[in-house]
Amino acid sequence: MVSTQSEWLPTACILCSRNCGIEVEVRGREMSRIRGDKKHPISEGYLCQKAQRLNYYQNHGDRLTSPLRRREDGSFEEISWDRAISEIAARLVHLRDTFGGRSLAYFGGGGQGNHLGGPYGKTLRTAMQTRNYYSALAQEKTGGFWVDGRLFGKQNCHPTEDVERAEVVVFIGTNPWQSHGIRNARQVLREIKNDPDKQMIVIDPRRTETAEMADLHLQLQPGTDAYLMAAILSVIIRENREAREFLDTRTSGFAAVREALLEVEIEDFAHRAGIAIADVYRAARMIADARSCAVRTDLGIEQTLNSTLNAYLRALLYLVTGNFARAGGNNLHTAIIPLIGHSPEGDRQQRSAVTNFPFIGNLLPPNILPAEILSDHPERTRGLVVDSANPMVTMADTKAYREAFAKLDLLVVIDVAMTETAEMADYVLPASSQFEKWEATFFNLEFPKNAFHLRKPLFHPLEGTLAEPEIYTRLIEAMGAIPSEFPELTEAARKNRLEFAAAFQNYLRANPAMADYAPAILYRTLGPTLPEGAGGAAFLWATAHQFARKNADAVRRAGHEGEGVMLGENLFEAFLSSRSGVVFSVNDYEETWNFIKHADGLIHLEIPEMLAAVRALDPAEPRASTDYPFILVAGERRSYNANTIYRDPGWRKTDRDGAIKLHPEDAAAAGLRNGAWARCESKRGAVTVRVEVTDSVPRGQATLPHGYGMRHPDPGGKRRRTGAHINELTSAEDRDPIAGTPYHKFVPVRITPAESAV
Repeated sequence: MVSTQSEWLPTACILCSRNCGIEVEVRGREMSRIRGDKKHPISEGYLCQKAQRLNYYQNHGDRLTSPLRRREDGSFEEISWDRAISEIAARLVHLRDTFGGRSLAYFGGGGQGNHLGGPYGKTLRTAMQTRNYYSALAQEKTGGFWVDGRLFGKQNCHPTEDVERAEVVVFIGTNPWQSHGIRNARQVLREIKNDPDKQMIVIDPRRTETAEMADLHLQLQPGTDAYLMAAILSVIIRENREAREFLDTRTSGFAAVREALLEVEIEDFAHRAGIAIADVYRAARMIADARSCAVRTDLGIEQTLNSTLNAYLRALLYLVTGNFARAGGNNLHTAIIPLIGHSPEGDRQQRSAVTNFPFIGNLLPPNILPAEILSDHPERTRGLVVDSANPMVTMADTKAYREAFAKLDLLVVIDVAMTETAEMADYVLPASSQFEKWEATFFNLEFPKNAFHLRKPLFHPLEGTLAEPEIYTRLIEAMGAIPSEFPELTEAARKNRLEFAAAFQNYLRANPAMADYAPAILYRTLGPTLPEGAGGAAFLWATAHQFARKNADAVRRAGHEGEGVMLGENLFEAFLSSRSGVVFSVNDYEETWNFIKHADGLIHLEIPEMLAAVRALDPAEPRASTDYPFILVAGERRSYNANTIYRDPGWRKTDRDGAIKLHPEDAAAAGLRNGAWARCESKRGAVTVRVEVTDSVPRGQATLPHGYGMRHPDPGGKRRRTGAHINELTSAEDRDPIAGTPYHKFVPVRITPAESAV
């Protein structure tokens, strides 16, 4: 809370999915110093340089402090919370009842660290009577979710990689030195590099910091990951290096996979990828001969050509070699709350109203949203609620989003700052920052030991702001979805939680339609009894009990005691009382098999659509574009870019403009020098960028970072943009046909000199 003296308080970083534990020296409302929290059960004191500048998120000139409503002239006026809630609720109900729930949609539901509001957002979707849910996960990961569903039985069966214990680690399309994604990334990378018994393979078009540490860097051509992985797998099969016993006893469908991989022309595929055939064989043997091998991938293969196929082939790398359910391999893990759900296929498959695109993990891909709005379809999207997201900047095809959002009947934005999306809204609701409310992340992706961190606020909420649980509960109350009071439940909660449990179960039995509103009901009834204003965490009480019932042995191994209901109570108490996070489950590797959801308990390797995609790969060199001769890899991770919650450009020590990187020979041919300005143009739009000349980028390629192009007040109060907004270049139409993920890592562009930044 607000302090007049300096003190160190525990919390977590919110800049990437690792959410490392940190300690913050708080002075008034300032985060004056930040260090790693050694008590955190996963990060154990590790910290990267980006987290040390989190005060630029907490305190900057774009914070919102009052609900805003757009006037007819396009400007905003401040209104009260009561008026904002009542007007928004009335307009949502009108659109729902007039055009149907499919005319409404929801985008976001939590950034990198503010997931506690997510379940409350789900209650709003229930009141809106819509399934239309868009998020950043569907911009990146749904191809992998779809593949996981086929392999393991449910789309929320999520594998994690046991990098620290692996003899060989394969990094594909990821640069953990900058993007992290693995535990204590820089520390672990150094340990792998310095251990003579471990080896590292990096597959990446660019010579990244991680690639420079590798034993083998396969510097392939952009968009050819599927060719290279198929070639490696074909070598493994042709040389009989697959794990036959594992495949015979733990999987089905290998015969069909083997047949398809034997058809791969290894030399042709290697040539298409731009990799020496000897290195393809070397990589295959390193992977297959290792006592253990973990495969870690990220956006580099998830946002490029063949992205869903890439997800399948990366899984085959560890499955065909038997590196599953074992130390140093890839394993399924527990989850306090799964990040996604499961969308059935076949006759029960749900699809979007306009584009007929299938849901994956109960999500729709953001690339289809503009088309869902701009159509004249009777169920087109007319109303949209955006929470903790800025799709105008972060999603592909800003031009399409700009046109689409202008057509909406209602756009509501819930955020801490005046984002580019908020600037187009009809209503803007100011949320408290992630350090002004109880918060948590559901990125609990560890195995065998998994942990959860419920974070106490460091500061009182900024005046005029509310936390998301309160915002959503007020909205659904105003929509008439739930009563404003629950006298019997409130009285039971005041007595004790065991009595409340019986009353809550009786209430849901008598009112089954209220089950989908459980988070809000718990917030209003149990929430006020929780210590230190932790009401937003009330739904975790039910979650802890549910998890303990299903995973009692794993919870006890984590050090929690109790039988029956008391095990769940003690787990919930641990969540509330542990300021640095708590281990909630400990599994052994054999228990990975308990997470398989297929009825036969096997991994189903044969995915007909993916095997057909392997056979459809054409190794012939594509014709180069004369109009757009460069391939831009958009969204590069660098030392001073992060997600878009860092709006104030002052946080950057270097690379203030987010330079485009070019090979020296390409720069010379284009008449560009280091530090000059250039125009980067795609079929969709153009940006002006500063040039950085470097041989870390191969000829014919260019890279730009994400997290730039946002407007922020300068010292004089004028809103200025810093750096290139890369989604002015990308197209919503360039996307994976199965998952809808965009081709951010494969954007054809031309690059020419420019006089100055625009």
